[in-house]
Amino acid sequence: MQTRVESVDILRGLTIVAMILVNNPGTWAHIYAPLEHAAWHGLTPTDLIFPSFIFIVGISISFAYKAKKLNATSYKKITIRSLKLIALGLFLNWFLPYFPFFKSFETLRFPGVLQRIGIVFFFSALLFLRFQWKTLLIIAFSTLLIYWLFLGFVPLPDGSLPTFDRAPNNWTCYLDKLILGKHTWKSDYDPEGFLSTIPAIVTCIFGILIGKLLTSSKQNKVTLLATFGIILSVLGLALHPWFPINKAIWSSSFVLITAGITTLILTIVYYFTDVKKIKFGTLFKYVGMNAITIFFLSSFTSKIFSLLKIGGNSIHGTLYKSIYVSSAISDKTSSLLYALSVVVYYVLLGYFLYKKRIFIKV
Repeated sequence: MQTRVESVDILRGLTIVAMILVNNPGTWAHIYAPLEHAAWHGLTPTDLIFPSFIFIVGISISFAYKAKKLNATSYKKITIRSLKLIALGLFLNWFLPYFPFFKSFETLRFPGVLQRIGIVFFFSALLFLRFQWKTLLIIAFSTLLIYWLFLGFVPLPDGSLPTFDRAPNNWTCYLDKLILGKHTWKSDYDPEGFLSTIPAIVTCIFGILIGKLLTSSKQNKVTLLATFGIILSVLGLALHPWFPINKAIWSSSFVLITAGITTLILTIVYYFTDVKKIKFGTLFKYVGMNAITIFFLSSFTSKIFSLLKIGGNSIHGTLYKSIYVSSAISDKTSSLLYALSVVVYYVLLGYFLYKKRIFIKV
């Protein structure tokens, strides 16, 4: 059996914990700035979470499919897993906890976090099985270049010049509206929309390349990881003036800097856990071993608590106001404490599943 790279499990769990933290405030009206997404251009710690998880998906692909070949069997398994992720995401978007249990299909949001993970996983896994690392690197940088040139310089069908701002003549907004219609998060665009999923695949490819390095026989892995992380981060910052760092459109600069930062964080965790064998972050490892399951349960439960009402108030609102709201602390702190309580619950759930040797694969 292949020895697991502990740092990857820890970082995966840390990413899921961060997702749960930012997705479950006591109230969306009171959130500390680092726990919010950038309004449009820019980068906050919260903006780093989703690309980091997709990056780790790429690392996992390198581990899981290292000895496999692209044939009918592997293609079938990859397709089934991708469809499962997409189906779970659509279920979360569709489900409502009262009869008839589902919202109208006319306004159902098609994109979502799990849907993007499923799509990115599908194409990235096929690319991994088909091409060597040099070709993957060429595909990655070529895609980022073409994406930049397309979004920044190709006129729209009505002849208007494109923009990177949130506007009808932004190609990502335009295509989301054209292809998805009303099936989007916002009326004019979706952060997990059609066009921006393409550079998200590049995020996963960078993860694949790091996974290849981690499973190689090279002795200077820490140095190589740090070098790769610094190069990507610098490239992302250098490109920012021409193609702004932006999660909503998953800009090329966003891909580079988030992959770079994630690699640098992984480098630190890898050095201490896998090289120096210093034990830390084990709680995150428990969550990382059942990452998708815990993320799905947290999202599902959050929706139930927000929509199911008891005595006219939601379960979420009742718990928050009766336990966490206090005149002794600020509204933002109360909101954060609620989110931290949710995190503790799912860390304990991860610990329980790990100790019972329950590992649910999606």
